[in-house]
Amino acid sequence: MTESGSLPPEDSLVLSQVIGFGTPQNVGAFRFWFADRRWEWSDEVAEMHGYPPGSITPTTDLLLTHKHPEDRAQVASALEKSIENTEPFSSRHRIIDTGGRVHHVIVVADTMNDEHDQVVGTSGYYIDVTDTLEEHRQEALDDALPELYATRAVIEQAKGALMLVYGIGPEQAFRVLSWRSQETNVKLRALAERLVADLASLADSASGLRTRFDHLLLTAHERVRNG
Repeated sequence: MTESGSLPPEDSLVLSQVIGFGTPQNVGAFRFWFADRRWEWSDEVAEMHGYPPGSITPTTDLLLTHKHPEDRAQVASALEKSIENTEPFSSRHRIIDTGGRVHHVIVVADTMNDEHDQVVGTSGYYIDVTDTLEEHRQEALDDALPELYATRAVIEQAKGALMLVYGIGPEQAFRVLSWRSQETNVKLRALAERLVADLASLADSASGLRTRFDHLLLTAHERVRNG
């Protein structure tokens, strides 16, 4: 509990899974083709950059102009590495929208294949983790405490993995985990358990850790359903 009587953000989002209300996630999709360096982005990603939906065609130059000056070189390097190695474009950085507001975003992506299963690009999501998560008051916990506490341990482990791989704080890590739960309609606890179990597959090598973890995060729901 906070001094104001509200729940900590992580308990608020666990609670949303238990009793059925949630915090909308500021998430948008993108696709990028390696051959012609062509981008597509959803209305949500356009709005993160300050553009009305459908008002502009994204390009690499445009995207880079919106990167925070301190992050621009890192993002450009990550993009070139993605093209050169035909691997997903993933990053954590800041963007500046047309109004001058700074957004902290995580880009989570996987490979994009053609009908012959050849890698032709990368696709994934921009997750805006700028805003702190909405807090809910203690009375919402009336019947939810048992499941809340039972769920906490495995979710803390999954949050720790996200914090390590993406270099983010606990609230932002929980926001990403909750987004995948809501996006895939898979219970938060089940998704966290699957992700923690999947971490064993990363123990054999540190090579490509970020790319491999992105893939686990974006496909964990499939293994929950098939498990």
